[in-house]
Amino acid sequence: MKYKFSVAIIVTVALLLELIFIVEYQFARRGIRKDVEHRAETELRVKNLEIQKVIVAVETAITNTVWAAERLLERPDSLYSVVRRMVEQNPTIVGGGLMFKADYYPQKGHWFEPYVALRPDGTIEEAQIGSASHNYLEAEFFQNGIKAGQGRWSEPYYDNAGAKMMLCTYTVPIHDSKGEPVALLGADVSLEWLSSVINSSHIYPSSYNVVISRTGMVMVCPDESLVMRSTIQEVTAASADTTTRHINRQQMEGKSGHADITGINGEEVTVFYAPVDGDTGWSMSVVCDKKEIYAGLREASAYLMLLMLAGLALLGYIIYRTARSARSLQEATAEKERIGSELRIARGIQESMLPKTFPPYPERDDIELFASLVPAKEVGGDLYDFHIRDEKLFFCIGDVSGKGVPASLVMAVTRSLFRTLSAREDKPETIVTAMNEAMADMNDSDMFVTLFVGVLNLKTGQLHYCNAGHEAPLLIGRGMGLLPVSNNIPVGLMPGWNYEGQEALVCAGTTIFLYTDGLTEAENGTHVQFGSQRLTKTAHKALHDGMTSPESIIALQTNALRLFVGDAKQSDDLTMLAIQYKNHLFSSSRV
Repeated sequence: MKYKFSVAIIVTVALLLELIFIVEYQFARRGIRKDVEHRAETELRVKNLEIQKVIVAVETAITNTVWAAERLLERPDSLYSVVRRMVEQNPTIVGGGLMFKADYYPQKGHWFEPYVALRPDGTIEEAQIGSASHNYLEAEFFQNGIKAGQGRWSEPYYDNAGAKMMLCTYTVPIHDSKGEPVALLGADVSLEWLSSVINSSHIYPSSYNVVISRTGMVMVCPDESLVMRSTIQEVTAASADTTTRHINRQQMEGKSGHADITGINGEEVTVFYAPVDGDTGWSMSVVCDKKEIYAGLREASAYLMLLMLAGLALLGYIIYRTARSARSLQEATAEKERIGSELRIARGIQESMLPKTFPPYPERDDIELFASLVPAKEVGGDLYDFHIRDEKLFFCIGDVSGKGVPASLVMAVTRSLFRTLSAREDKPETIVTAMNEAMADMNDSDMFVTLFVGVLNLKTGQLHYCNAGHEAPLLIGRGMGLLPVSNNIPVGLMPGWNYEGQEALVCAGTTIFLYTDGLTEAENGTHVQFGSQRLTKTAHKALHDGMTSPESIIALQTNALRLFVGDAKQSDDLTMLAIQYKNHLFSSSRV
């Protein structure tokens, strides 16, 4: 009787353990699937950020070079120096050049393409590579680039005339004094960096990554024979799987997702895909072998079965619970490291969006600028920006409410809106009004931005500006005082607000000092704020000592703040921007 009872207990426990095993197996399989999806999405997102860092750097570099090229159109031999500076200052760019319309310079011939290349040994080569054998005039990217009127990325190609390697080129039209497009300014980026970024890590040893262009051309994949020789449609043409064709269409349309398909060699794989942000039209995908995804699960199942047959259910349960606890701790640690890594990448991308090369216009003697931005966290919500268009300096400074990642996202949107709107609008109040409408329309989180936008005429010194709830700038010149500002509300609070513009005449030698409240509201260990009086006192000292250059003023304010706060923790983002207007000394021969 006891034997039968024991057998009944053992059979009952065995059945319960088997049922538990089946349930746990299914849940574990689902958990592994979700984990793989999360890891794949994270890998695609991180690689996207790394690619965007390069793309933004290239686009910023060529945008900052356009004005210099347009100023030297009457001196074609000087254009090499403009392109050379762009190549030397941006290690990502392996070559650059200007492609002019046919016979634009009759003395230069039918084709004129001054090109500067960075060779693998670090040397710089300059050459005019336009010719009948390198007829860029008939190239699709030249014809469409001239018509586009804005920057665009080319399809990947092999350049046998300039850089002599696989490239992608970002081009921007160059306009003459009449506003007519006369040339394309291009920056060449080698595809080797893309391959190194994409293949820097893999979810599994056998998983691999693929990148295709907007037309489906294979740019990166483990089979080098397919790179730049086949399209993704040609590679998968032999597959009868309709899901494969669906994925191809999804990638070509710039969509993201994942699906299980049959691989080229008949193996079952899972494909995760997502577009590369921006205007490149590229798409990335991660391909994982399903056998490898669930290999660990199958192995663990075999061990659990052995434990069940051996009657060590309790020990198996303890081991299982312990393993799960260790796994949770490992995932938590990995998640923390992942977040930290993404924040570092985000900070690098955020910093690359703002001008950080000073002096920014070394060839000009009518303006001098310097800026400083110190976020309170890994990423911040302060911003500044400036650029020159039509002999006018467009500049802004802003402070997003809040701190951290949400503020940094609003900061990026604000800076992008300013750069886009100031590229075609001249009135600060129009720029601020348009920014307010755009941001108020999507402001579900009730965040706002205090903003100051100015447009300084570099020929006359006339300053047009619009203040949206920001600190009034300080004018330091023959004397010192605050620039009068209207009581406009911050950007993003209320749609339909009528922002008021103002104007003032800035005398030669005057420095406009702009800052965020991270300077005046900085606290020391006893919670006393730095305040506007200490700021003004430091500015008086700079004026008295003749240290009124933008860099000197910001250095004095920074040192004064450091001495005041001591070891107290920084509580808010700190940004300063100083602009000194000088006598306009350019002669007509230099313009």
